[in-house]
Amino acid sequence: MRGVALFGVLTVNLLMEFRVSIFAQFIPGQLPHALDAWVESAVESALELKAFALFSLLFGVGLAMQFERLQPSGRPFYFLLRRILALLGFGLLHLVFIWNGDILTEYAIAALCVLPWLHAPRWLLAVSSSVFLLLYAEAPLMPQVFVWPDNSQLAAAVDLAQRVYPTCTLAACWHQNVGELSLILPLHVFIFPRTLGLILLGAWLWRSGAIRRMGERRGRLLFVATACLAAGAWLTHLADARTFVDTTWLADLVAGMGPVALAVGYGAAFAWMALRYAGAAWLVPLASVGRMAFSNYIAQSLIFTAIFFGFGLGLFGRVGAAPAFALGITVYVLQAASSTLWLRHFQYGPLEWFWRVLMYGRSQPFRRGG
Repeated sequence: MRGVALFGVLTVNLLMEFRVSIFAQFIPGQLPHALDAWVESAVESALELKAFALFSLLFGVGLAMQFERLQPSGRPFYFLLRRILALLGFGLLHLVFIWNGDILTEYAIAALCVLPWLHAPRWLLAVSSSVFLLLYAEAPLMPQVFVWPDNSQLAAAVDLAQRVYPTCTLAACWHQNVGELSLILPLHVFIFPRTLGLILLGAWLWRSGAIRRMGERRGRLLFVATACLAAGAWLTHLADARTFVDTTWLADLVAGMGPVALAVGYGAAFAWMALRYAGAAWLVPLASVGRMAFSNYIAQSLIFTAIFFGFGLGLFGRVGAAPAFALGITVYVLQAASSTLWLRHFQYGPLEWFWRVLMYGRSQPFRRGG
């Protein structure tokens, strides 16, 4: 599931943030070529927000699993805090020095907030998740902590990015990357309650035993997948059609919950397929990408900045959505192949291994059989 989610994250990042300015999606622009328009629409409907939602949910599952596995140590909060702080360090380095579209920093901050909940009763996890998801859905009706940039500010940011990124040196790209952070911050503030809610939902799914018992309940899993996909598609359609424009709170709820329902549906559907076709060769590369998600995520940033920014090929603003989508598939396939090969010889991805070293404060086994 994590490998599948990473493909969605890669695709959305590539189409919406690497090849063009991250702010271009919020202002009207030129109508793209028909094929590009179709690809953009398909990615927006099927993956945008949904892939990140699934990734957030799985992050919560992983957090609860780690907490449980660390219980025998007698210091689960201590080691988990070290793990989260290490992730925060990685995220800040990535955010400031590589690419400002980073999600690791937000996940680390959210994990620090969620940490006290990991020992809470299951009902509190479920209630808290619901509250944060509702808070996210109805956020447009509440007082804003940060002022959302207006269209003139966004247009100026898009214009500056288009002038700088295609020709910038490494230093100039870094300066532009840091300069955009003040406009990106409101996006993170807006999405943060949803991240908290999904991480808590993932923790609840693990604590409730639903994930551990999936193999015994494949029929129920298929029902959940079908129901959530249908509900998510319906809610997305209602939001796109602006069905409830006269009822603002209901329109916000529909728009906010559609991606969440689809994310749960995607996760359940791929879990069902993995159980249904356990041992199938096509699952191995997906699992390999997922086991090395951290290393692959950072590698994607390095690859795409080298392709689109001026210190590399300088293709920023010059690649349509359809060719970019094809590029994303190519990169993902190469990462799947390289991850599978890597894990034949090593127990973890390189960054995953270093993360474990920082977490435990001592060297960890790396090579298989070593």
